[in-house]
Amino acid sequence: MLGRALTGLALLLASAGAASLATARVPQGAPAAPQARYSYEEVMVPMRDGTRLQTVIRRPLDKQGPLPILLQRSPYGVPPESAVGPERSLEFMEPDGYILVNQNMRGRFESEGQFTMSMALQPKGSKGVDEATDAYDTIDWLVKNVPANNGRVGMMGVSYPGYAAAVALARPHPALKAVSPQAAWNDWWINDDLHRYGAMRLSYATDWLYPLQNNKGGESFDYGAYDTYEWFLKLGPIENLDKLYFKGTVPRLTQMIEHPDYDRFWKDQHWTDRLGRSSVPTLHVAGFWDQEDPLGSWKIYEKMEADDPANNNMIVAGPWAHGSWRQAASDMGHFPIPGTSGTDFRRDIEAPFFRYWLHGKGAKPTLEARMFQSGSWTWKSYAKWPAPGATPKALYLRADGTLSFADAGSAGQCRDFVSDPANPVPFRQRPISPTYPSLEWRWWEAADQRFVENRPDVLSWTSAPLERDLTVTGEVAATLMASSSGTDSDMVVKLIDVYPDDAEPVPSPAQMGNYARSLNGYRLPIAMEVRRGRWLDSYETAKPLVPDQVRAWNVPLRDHDHVFKAGHRIMVQVQSSWFPVIDRNPQKFVPNIYKATPADFVKATQRVCTGSKVTLPIMP
Repeated sequence: MLGRALTGLALLLASAGAASLATARVPQGAPAAPQARYSYEEVMVPMRDGTRLQTVIRRPLDKQGPLPILLQRSPYGVPPESAVGPERSLEFMEPDGYILVNQNMRGRFESEGQFTMSMALQPKGSKGVDEATDAYDTIDWLVKNVPANNGRVGMMGVSYPGYAAAVALARPHPALKAVSPQAAWNDWWINDDLHRYGAMRLSYATDWLYPLQNNKGGESFDYGAYDTYEWFLKLGPIENLDKLYFKGTVPRLTQMIEHPDYDRFWKDQHWTDRLGRSSVPTLHVAGFWDQEDPLGSWKIYEKMEADDPANNNMIVAGPWAHGSWRQAASDMGHFPIPGTSGTDFRRDIEAPFFRYWLHGKGAKPTLEARMFQSGSWTWKSYAKWPAPGATPKALYLRADGTLSFADAGSAGQCRDFVSDPANPVPFRQRPISPTYPSLEWRWWEAADQRFVENRPDVLSWTSAPLERDLTVTGEVAATLMASSSGTDSDMVVKLIDVYPDDAEPVPSPAQMGNYARSLNGYRLPIAMEVRRGRWLDSYETAKPLVPDQVRAWNVPLRDHDHVFKAGHRIMVQVQSSWFPVIDRNPQKFVPNIYKATPADFVKATQRVCTGSKVTLPIMP
């Protein structure tokens, strides 16, 4: 039946991080297909407005008695009937026994209705529908109609399924007893998939929005070009993407173009405003190198933590890309990680969490914050997050290109560079492949930054080698005292851990690629973010910069837990483009940046001056 199988995009984004195990038709005499371990039933579950959603129910054949239900709601498809068991990443939960339920959201595959991608929730008392009511109605139907369930339902998922699990907390059904939103989101203008503090995530509009909204089957956009950097550069203003290619078939992009500022359209979708007292035990999961949804899980945790009298709100994070904790997580692309933190998380944290709250077995989870700390590559436990004991300390960007904790340097000194929209700084090495199924995309935020270090439009500041380990635990932020000769500009700030040249034995240059992949001298990004000048004073109302006026650019760099080891150096890079993951700023102020004309794209001289700093939360 069309729509049962997960699409290629879904295989990369679905909560388990891998496709369901499936069997295929084999010729006579071939080895027998694996024997199914689960029963399979497909139903259409009715919502309160009569819309029916395609739902697959799988029950373990070797478990007797009432079992809890584990629900995942998604726009990426449901497991095919050929699936013999659950996803590999559920290996530590499978022995406990769960009735696995997968559901397609409205308008996706064979689910009825319209897929809007809206996060806006209906007013209290309204008879309208949203993702929270659909979760409520689904749970209500399941506990009443699925035989031999124990009346307890859990929800989990990564990315869109993570949001679908989280938003159920805005209107929790009484049977919802445990939720794990992983790489979820709460505000698409501030951060995560669609924007970074208002700056559009351009390549994600084609590679993510197009297969979600242009067609129900998840078919990818065809660039007709090998290097997407070149394709987007030729595209010109962002408005051309809709006018020339999408032609209204991707409503979310059209909405982004028509709503460039943080207006009511975006604020109405800030769904976490509807979260009240935390009543459902919740296990949030975030990746420090999540290249898609780096902020949402932290913000949802923060909102729920504000009113959590039973102390059932928890967060786990590690050196993970988007969903990579669903695997062993023993590397960050070419960068090896000691241990298997993803396996540790699923075995020692996730499985016991659901075991206790849905089966009533084992010890009650008591952790508040567990971090697999990068740099030391060890697990850390904290009674609260942000962790107590950290002291904010300013690391100053000096005019001589050095970094110093001691002082900011002589007043009035600046470094400058010319930013040219016709030659933007690439966000990863060219040629740049489409987002999916690119392995380069998965780990671009951990890529060695030497590929841009000597560009004339990238400034670098570097510390002396550290005499002792420096542990940074908590929220990192940057403040640039900077100016632009233009009336609009971007500033991208990167905090980087510079490995020493003798970090590991020199690999044999005779073996293709090994020498370049060494950790010797590696520039590992720890935090990277962009701010757009037009919104420095107000996200709601764009305002032009005053040319050549030095002012503060506050650049949030999110929460981290990282050790800069003795002998390493700290580096900060600043640039004004990050293309095409972020759209080009024309550097001339126009009322709607996405409708800029080709003539609006101009060069600008950027200056970064005394007083610029990165504030690090230093642990004693």
